[in-house]
Amino acid sequence: MLWWIILFALAGVLIIARLYYKVRANLGRSRDESWDASMVERLRANGYAPFNDYQVEFFLALPDATACQAVRDQLEPQGFSVDVKPLENDAQLRYSLHASKLMKLIVPEMQDTSRRLTQLALQFQGRYDGWAV
Repeated sequence: MLWWIILFALAGVLIIARLYYKVRANLGRSRDESWDASMVERLRANGYAPFNDYQVEFFLALPDATACQAVRDQLEPQGFSVDVKPLENDAQLRYSLHASKLMKLIVPEMQDTSRRLTQLALQFQGRYDGWAV
């Protein structure tokens, strides 16, 4: 009888350890990447075809006009259309940069673009706020 108790206890420990490592691995994924993937999934569920081109709108908040111009100079040669508007409700990030590009809604491409725009915004002390179609 004691062997059965030990066996069940060991099985319980193994199950808990496996669950712990699975949950920890899933939490380690980037929030942005999982957001991009869930956004593309949602759009596809609403009828967006994965290999059609769509006008995708990207949003960044930047501290000053100089940062906006530097970001514009990097994005326009990559095929983005860019416009900038002042923000009234943020004392540090005073400008909203809106960049749009015709793209396919493919998860790795959207994740890569979000990563690049996040890095670009951080380079100029700004913030990447995501995308919409």
